[in-house]
Formats: sequence, structure tokens, C-alpha cells
Amino acid sequence: VRCWSNIPFITMPLSRAHGKSFAHRSELKHAKRIVVKLGSAVVTRGDECGLALGRLASIVEQVSMLQNQGREMMIVTSGAVAFGKQRLRHEILLSQSVRQALHSGQSQLKDMAIPVLEARACAAAGQSGLMALYEAMFTQYSICAAQILVTNLDFHDEQKRRNLNGTLHELLRMNIVPIINTNDAVVPPPEPNSDLQGVNVISVKDNDSLAARLAVEMKTDLLIVLSDVEGLFDSPPGSDDAKLIDIFYPGDQQSVTFGTKSRVGMGGMEAKVKAALWALQGGTSVVIANGTHPKISGHVITDIVEGKKVGTFFSEVKPAGPTVEQQGEMARAGGRTLAALQPKQRAEIIYHLADLLTDQREEILLANKKDLEEAENKGRLALPLLKRLSLSTSKLNSLAIGLRQIAASSQDSVGRVIRRTRIAKDLDLEQVTVPIGVLLVIFESRPDCLPQVLGWSPRAGEQFPPLDLLLHRIIESPALSIHGVKDAVQLVNTREEVEDLCRLDKLIDLIIPRGSSQLVRNIQKAAKGIPVMGHSEGICHVYVDTDASVEKVTRIIRDSKCEYPAACNALETLLIHRDLLRTPLFDQIIDMLRVEQVKIHAGPRFASYLTFSPSEVKSLRTEYGDLECCIEVVDSVQEAVEHIHKYGSSHTDVIITENEKTAEFFLQHVDSACVFWNASTRFSDGYRFGLGAEVGISTSRIHARGPVGIEGLLTTKWLLRGDNHVVSDFSEHGSMKYLHESLPLPQRNTN
Repeated sequence: VRCWSNIPFITMPLSRAHGKSFAHRSELKHAKRIVVKLGSAVVTRGDECGLALGRLASIVEQVSMLQNQGREMMIVTSGAVAFGKQRLRHEILLSQSVRQALHSGQSQLKDMAIPVLEARACAAAGQSGLMALYEAMFTQYSICAAQILVTNLDFHDEQKRRNLNGTLHELLRMNIVPIINTNDAVVPPPEPNSDLQGVNVISVKDNDSLAARLAVEMKTDLLIVLSDVEGLFDSPPGSDDAKLIDIFYPGDQQSVTFGTKSRVGMGGMEAKVKAALWALQGGTSVVIANGTHPKISGHVITDIVEGKKVGTFFSEVKPAGPTVEQQGEMARAGGRTLAALQPKQRAEIIYHLADLLTDQREEILLANKKDLEEAENKGRLALPLLKRLSLSTSKLNSLAIGLRQIAASSQDSVGRVIRRTRIAKDLDLEQVTVPIGVLLVIFESRPDCLPQVLGWSPRAGEQFPPLDLLLHRIIESPALSIHGVKDAVQLVNTREEVEDLCRLDKLIDLIIPRGSSQLVRNIQKAAKGIPVMGHSEGICHVYVDTDASVEKVTRIIRDSKCEYPAACNALETLLIHRDLLRTPLFDQIIDMLRVEQVKIHAGPRFASYLTFSPSEVKSLRTEYGDLECCIEVVDSVQEAVEHIHKYGSSHTDVIITENEKTAEFFLQHVDSACVFWNASTRFSDGYRFGLGAEVGISTSRIHARGPVGIEGLLTTKWLLRGDNHVVSDFSEHGSMKYLHESLPLPQRNTN
């Protein structure tokens, strides 16, 4: 760690043999030498007279941060013409106002016409001011900057080319940021047909080609081209169906329709793509991104270097499979096909899936055993996650039973009429159930989730990109292929792919994370415009009332805490009525927890009653996920409710009492998704609720709450059947009247 001024930074061990560009975005963090090209639209204001100082300051800050990490940064900048235009306009206006005042003798000036300013003159007037601005900004980060002006001839003259190369290397060696620009005051027009004729030939006719030439000449690892668009689109941005291209490969030019060039500057997107491909061919990776968007411009450069999905990444290596966008589109199309199947066909898929889980039990358990052994050997997972990862024969049997329950009850889930209204004569309205759409289910160390959510998939016409390769292969090939809908299930298995999917608000309709509270919080943070259904924590309480049955207390507490402590519906905080302290019942509870090897943490009030207490809890909002729990003391059921509301997560809370009035008070006043009386918290489960399976437990208040089964994965649409009806017929002087009569619903299939 070194310090310059008061700004600490870390020198990173970055090194890479040049000659081949990076194949994937994730490798960009290894870039040592980076060129940042700032387009005219990025540097200049909207009126094209003067610089966008806020954006420029943000870019300088990001470049300084990367420079202080030990990287070698270079900037190819535009802006001299715009800065010079601002200065010359000011001088012309001042000169005209003086002459006019002398000529007319009047203090009030008339409108003055400003002549068209020649670009070379503007560049000459603006270069010094632009550089002075860069120097002032970099000085704030204790970084020195140096200006280099070049023309096309500097690259064609071998001696000048060597001199330029040597100067740049020396500046980089001294930790100085070179700021390079074409010498627009003297630059000649480009020679026709001389651009991009080979690896060693590219005419410097604008800063795009200059940046590409410089990047290859200096054996740069990464070229970042900032413009006023998000990246490269397959058709002009703003046009219908224009899609941002995430990764662009050489040879894909035919699939792109280029629009007009930027409002300022010499090059358009086509020039940027040509320059980028030329640099890529020379061994430099390229990203084209937006440097003007106010929400991302403050971190666009650092995001690119960190490998985040920003702009268009140019790569020579095509992936073996489809992109996540293509997977999303395939899932969308496959889901619509699923929804169009007959109920018996969807049920057949689910029955077949249940049979496959039973028939291939040994292969599944063997693969799970290998996963567990690998996780234990590498020490990658905490003990609670390892327990969640474990599958057993009984678990698989329960899954198969749950799937058959889903199939048996799936005949009228999609397309069920839940309301019928006669609006007017021959105008009938129906509200029918339909699938929500494409679901992204992300689970962490929960292999049993995959068959459950896939069971809902054909039933609700939904589709999921799951994370378990073996179960995905079993499901995709035999189960879904029987009706030609295997594309409805897509597999993603990296964090980067999941993060990318969380941004696809046009393709993903709902995200359901299954796993730790940290996973849920991360997904909620990553989701861009997509609703997330789930709970961030499972802090479940059991309150033992003064009227609790001795026989029931230890059984319910043991089951709630010890049956599966890693589950989100396991007991985490035990609330004891104060009158039960130092009673035989209290001693039985403590003895049982000790026998089960449950580590006890004392709440503040409980600790105050003890001479030698267990370790005091750090937080009453802790989800242990293991054989640990907190014990706290309350004075009444009312105080228990208040404690749950203050420290709970609105998941599942239980009262143990024989007093019906106290129990009803608790059931009515606790504002959680599941509230139980004399029953284990572990009953908070879709399978145990008779839903067949569950895709998650929701603590939100919109859409679905508690264990989520089929009803939570459906929404509705309205079907209106008329006969030449128009609204004007129902006006004050119209011929028709609204009836709004409720009609009987079709009889449901109860077989």
C-alpha cells in the first residue's frame, strides 16, 4: 500500500503477455495497460460550445483510481475544437460589442451575428485550455499528465513512430498519464480508401482510428471507447426492435445496420466498429460504452475493468452455447408453448418427472455425494449450507410424491374462470387464470428445489433457469421432450449469468431466490425493474406461555429447532414468559436443548436474571441456520407480539399455550406470513400445506405470502366477448344500458 498526498492506493500485480485479446469480460480485471478514448459527445456540452465539466471530472477520477492501482492509463481525447469554439465566440462577441458601441454611441447592443468558425482555428485556440483543464483535474489526485499531439504522418514515418513509441513508454514508466489528441490545427484530410487495409495500416482520420492505432502500437490490453450511446446496437438506437449487442464478434458486421454519426465529432458508430475490430485483430480487447449517461458515467470505466456487463464487448471467441438473452427468449417461447398444452399433457410431463426421480435415484444420490465431498474438501460451504445440499432417499421420495400431487390437481390451474360478468346484452366478461410468465429461480445449496419448481413449471406454464446440471439434464431430455417443450427450461451456472439475467426486465417476469438471507439481499439489489418474491431472513419465534402444556413444549421446540436447523422455517428465538423461569418446565427446555447440543445465546433480559449466563446475543435479529438459538424473556403475550414485530422477519411465529383466548390474541395480532398455535414452525412448507411443493416462502404483502404454490404463480387476464359493441352506445343518449350481472362459474373438475 502506497500513499500519494492523502489518497491511498494499492499496487496490483498485473502482467499479461500481449498478442491475444481477452476472450471474456471477466478477464478484463487483469488488464494492465488501458487506453480510454473520449468521444466528442462525451467531452462537449449539448450546445457544442464548451466542455461537460462534470462528466470530465468523473472520468478523470476513474482514470486516476485505476492509475493508482498500478495500471498504465492513457487517454485519447476530443474536445479541443469545442473548447476553442467557446473561446473564439467569446472573443468575437467581445470584439463586435466594442466596435458596435463605438460606431453607434449607444450602450444597448443589437443582435450580433457570429460567423461560422473554422475547425482548425478552433482546435488551435482550444488545445492549451483543454490540457490546462486536464492538468488541474489530475493534480487533485497527485497524478501528472502530459500532452501529445499527433497526425497520421507520425505513424507512417518510421523515425517519428519510434520517437512517439519511446516517448509514451517513458511517460508510462514515470507514472504519468499521456493525453493524446490529433493535431486538428494542422491535420490533413484522410487519404481515400486507405483505412483498415491490413494489420499494419489504419489512417488516423479521427480519434477512433487514432485510439485503435495507438492501442495496437503500444500493445495495450484494453481499449475503452466512450460515446453517447450504450454500445453497439443491431440497428440504429431508438428504432423499433433495436437491441444492444452484448458481445460482438468479427464477421458479425452484416447483422448490424448503422445509423448517422454523432451530433459532434468526425466518426460515427461504423467508424468505431471498424477501429475496434482493427484493434482486436492487433491483440487489444475493446469495449464501446456510454460515457454520457448520468446514472452510469460516474463508474462506467471502473465497471468495465471489473468485468461488469457494460456496453458492447468485442471478442474473437464465440461462446459454445446461447447468450443469456437468447436463453431468456427461448424460455419465453417455450413457456408459451407449455401454457398452450392441454391440462392432461402438462400433467403427463409432471408424472414422468416424478417417475424419473424414482428410477434414477441411485445416479442422483451418487452425484449429490460427489458434490458434498468436493464441497467439504475445498471448504467452500458453511455447515448449514452443506446440510441443505444433502439429498437422501426419503427426500427424493417426498419430492416424487409432491410432484404426483401437483399432477393430480393440475387439471384446471391454467385457464380457470374465476369471475363471469354480463356487462350488457351479448357482452360477457370473464376473468381467467394465466401464468405470470418467465420465472428466474435462483437457489443456493438446495438441489431439492429444482424438481419442485419444475413441477410447477408445466402446471403453471412457467419456466426456470435452474442451477443443477444433472437434474436439468434428466428433466430437459426425457420429461419435457415428450411434448417438445425442452427449451422452456434453461440452465445458467455462473454468478455473472445470474447477474445478467437480473437485468432482463423485458424477458424475466419474476425472480424467486431460494437460499440464505445474503443471497436474497444480493438478488434484490441486482434485480433491475424485476419484482423479487421471497424473504431476506427466516427469524422464526416460539413463545411459551404460562398456560403451556408440559408435554407439548419440549416436542414442539425440539422439532422446530433440531429437525432441520438449516431451514428458513427453523426456530431461531425462543420467548419464555417470565413466570416460567426457575420452574421444572423451564429446566426441561434447557435440558432438552443441551441434549440436542443446541448452543444457547441469552437475550438482554434473560441474561439479567442469571448469575452465570450463556454468551449474550449480539443481535436479536439473528438467523443462525444451525444448532443455535436465542432465549429471551417477556412479561406477557402482548410483549411477545411486540418483540416479534420489532425483531422478527414476518416469516413464521408460534405460540404454545392451552389458553384459547391467549392463543387467538396471538394469532390475530402477530403480523407474519404464518402464525401457528401449538404446532412446530417446520409446518411452514408448501408440501406440508398440501400445495404439493413450493417455489419459495414470501414475506412480502403483494401478490403472494407464506409458502407459495400454484396460486402464487398465477395471475389473471380478462376476456371480453361482444358483438359489434362500442362505448358510445352506452352514453346518456345511447341505445344500450350496462347490466353488470354476475354469471355462474363453470363447474370445476374435482376428480
